[in-house]
Amino acid sequence: MIRPDLPHLPQGEAAAFAAGEGDGCLFTSLTVCRDIDSRSAAMNMAIDEVLLETAAVPSIRFYEWNHPALSFGYFGKFEDVAAYQRDIVRRWTGGGIVFHGEDLTYSLVIPRGSPAFEESSMSIYERTHAAIRDALATNGHVSELAANTGPKISESCFANPVRADLLLNGRKIAGAAQRRTRRGLLQQGSIQGVDLAPEFERKFVADLAANCYPKTIDDALLERAHQLAEEKYGNEGWLRKR
Repeated sequence: MIRPDLPHLPQGEAAAFAAGEGDGCLFTSLTVCRDIDSRSAAMNMAIDEVLLETAAVPSIRFYEWNHPALSFGYFGKFEDVAAYQRDIVRRWTGGGIVFHGEDLTYSLVIPRGSPAFEESSMSIYERTHAAIRDALATNGHVSELAANTGPKISESCFANPVRADLLLNGRKIAGAAQRRTRRGLLQQGSIQGVDLAPEFERKFVADLAANCYPKTIDDALLERAHQLAEEKYGNEGWLRKR
């Protein structure tokens, strides 16, 4: 089941959710989906790609994992992840190895026709992480954007902060990877290693957009995603292509 509402939205705060909380937002409006179903790693990647394929307006999907999973970037080597006993998938986006299971994952989709698509990839990356920073600050977490890319010490994404990643006490807690196509931009992000307040997601999207609206994913999109998961993300050829 895909819930059209954000979780933990207290009664009476729907107006705040719809209206947003800040000026200079990345989006004028944003549709928001909270996906609470248990899905395979391949299916989660497939849904994100189909959301980009079919996007007419900017959207964000939040999802979590009820089992140990691992995603690695499009250009990554399968041999670097083959030994892990997890649900493994190669992402369509770039970046390093991300361990899933206790993180909050999101996919941000910006269609080509959106004014935000004209911003640079770094600007979108930075402004998204700034919104996460500000949402965390309301719960007392003082985090900061990394000013520079540090030295690479492993293939693990969260061991290697890059410019505009989010750091808490010098430790990376939020990172993301992007893919830009003729249809638009997909940013897949993970937030981990930090306690999130019940209202975190609402505050995050309110910092991203002046107006936020609940979104559902219809059966046709899920059917296409199931097909893509079987043909691509769950296929050994895709998984082991490098």
